[in-house]
Amino acid sequence: MVQRLAASGIQSQAVLSAMGGVERHLFVDSALVNQAYEDTSLPIGLQQTISKPSVVARMIELLEGAECARAPGGLGRVLEIGTGCGYQAAVLGRVAREVYSIERLRGLHEKARNNLRPLRLRNVHLLFGDGMQGYAQGAPYAGIIAAAGGDAVPQAWLDQLAVGGRLVAPMVRNAGQQVLLVIDKTLHGFTESVLEAVHFVPLKSGIA
Repeated sequence: MVQRLAASGIQSQAVLSAMGGVERHLFVDSALVNQAYEDTSLPIGLQQTISKPSVVARMIELLEGAECARAPGGLGRVLEIGTGCGYQAAVLGRVAREVYSIERLRGLHEKARNNLRPLRLRNVHLLFGDGMQGYAQGAPYAGIIAAAGGDAVPQAWLDQLAVGGRLVAPMVRNAGQQVLLVIDKTLHGFTESVLEAVHFVPLKSGIA
């Protein structure tokens, strides 16, 4: 899987090492274990999915490009919107100094907790709540990464992003097409880059 990621263009050694260090089969249902290392998204229950390894690696590598991540110590505190089964949080935990991951579906929050417990990642904090509100107590964040796509970036995320920080999220743009959006926060405001088309579950508010 890691060799395929490198061949597909992932250059960050930190990301490749993290992807190789987190066993994806531990985060999928036993019936799907045979597909765990294929580059495909898989169902994790409650109409949610675990993202393709290539998409996880791509988005985390983009986070690493944040201006503040170039300082000594690398990528600092990251907020993940949509914990899901906990896989991306585990990978982030090996790349970022600290990770806050928030999930709105209690069933998945508990699943992620169970999945991550054996890994003992002390720098990964799982939260149950409405991801569209972000998590102000942990702000400001060097990086914010979303695992669900909406029509607009919530203001709370922009407010909680550090100057020099970067937000990577799928967003719906023209003709209802989801694209990967990268927003950098500078002293003078925000700069936005629209990247490739992606396909994520819808971003929703509230808890369930």
